[in-house]
Amino acid sequence: MVRGKVQLRRIEDKSSRQVTFSKRRRGIMKKAAELSVLCDVDVAMIIFSNTGKLYEFCSSDCRYIYTTYLAIFSAL
Repeated sequence: MVRGKVQLRRIEDKSSRQVTFSKRRRGIMKKAAELSVLCDVDVAMIIFSNTGKLYEFCSSDCRYIYTTYLAIFSAL
């Protein structure tokens, strides 16, 4: 059984949109943690909700990851 292609569009119902955001946020953070462990890499993720809340994930010291990121992109 093959699933059809799902067209991505904004979820209009506010309650459903919040539930989807919460579930997908947890899922993507879990994937980031798995990527960090399986590939032995540093991962940092920052998510801002539409209400302005901050969600973050860091596989190791966040300051180290952020300073490394800034050093790499300031050199470009």
